[in-house]
Amino acid sequence: MVTTGKIALCATLFVIAVSLIEACVLTRKQRNSAMPFDWHEVWISLADVAGRKLLALLPLSLATPIFALAWDHRIFTVTLNSALMVFLLFIGQEFCYYWYHRASHRIRFFWATHAVHHSPNQLTLSSAYRLGLTGKLTGSAMFFAPLVWLGVRPEIVLATLSFNLLYQFWLHNTWTPRLGWLEYVFNTPSAHRVHHASNADYLDANFGGVLVIFDRMFGTYVEERADEPCRYGLTTPTRSRNPLVVEFEHWVSLARDVVSAGSSVDCDPLRDAAAGLARGRFRRNNRGAASAKSGRASHGSSGYAGTVTEFPGTARVRTCGIARIPPR
Repeated sequence: MVTTGKIALCATLFVIAVSLIEACVLTRKQRNSAMPFDWHEVWISLADVAGRKLLALLPLSLATPIFALAWDHRIFTVTLNSALMVFLLFIGQEFCYYWYHRASHRIRFFWATHAVHHSPNQLTLSSAYRLGLTGKLTGSAMFFAPLVWLGVRPEIVLATLSFNLLYQFWLHNTWTPRLGWLEYVFNTPSAHRVHHASNADYLDANFGGVLVIFDRMFGTYVEERADEPCRYGLTTPTRSRNPLVVEFEHWVSLARDVVSAGSSVDCDPLRDAAAGLARGRFRRNNRGAASAKSGRASHGSSGYAGTVTEFPGTARVRTCGIARIPPR
């Protein structure tokens, strides 16, 4: 009998094998170029996936008790016995993924993990499985708890999330062109290149997993432009080739800022979220000028604690090290 564990293992081995084939092809293709292929990026990604497989053996997820509580108080018990129910689950999961991903860019506590995924300075298939070791510790899966509360079994919710992430594997490349009308509905390599870019005009965009419909609805969709080639990685690039530094440098910076902030800083994540939504609306109407007017720091900066951020159409927001809308 094929178990979910065996399926997950086979999927992991498949994506690693394909990413290594791509790495070999790109190594040959870029051998004499000004920017040769960097295998260290691949090794760091492999170290990340190996570390996550080991940590998966430990009961560390903060989302587990939240899922249990949501299931105990569920409104319905959903049975996926029709195509309509499967479709509704897909849309619901995509909606939750959009807000999980957007929060991972807007709330520094979650960004400390997600920044690891954005740390590669070249976008390749191996970037897809560099997800950070601390995702379970932050309980980021709690964003999918509403589906459990509505009556979808937790294991099904997590399985659909796994399929969502598996779909995104092929999005991490620079060699797939724009895909015509598919760009209006689906998350494509072109849309995801924008998401991984550190250009000012591309920051904090295209958060969808399989679809981009919620990006279009909430004003966070940005199209890749021929006149603005993507630069990948953090705006202050990660230079370390030590996997432990890559994994934990943002947590160290966060801890340092929280300690230095003391108790005098007004922390209000809800106001931060409101400012983030306002910035999404502003981006939709003023693409190209949003990043210049947002007053945000660059990637890797530690100047979060007790700072004041100003967004067009919103009040000035005083924020703390954890709740501060993080730099991208």
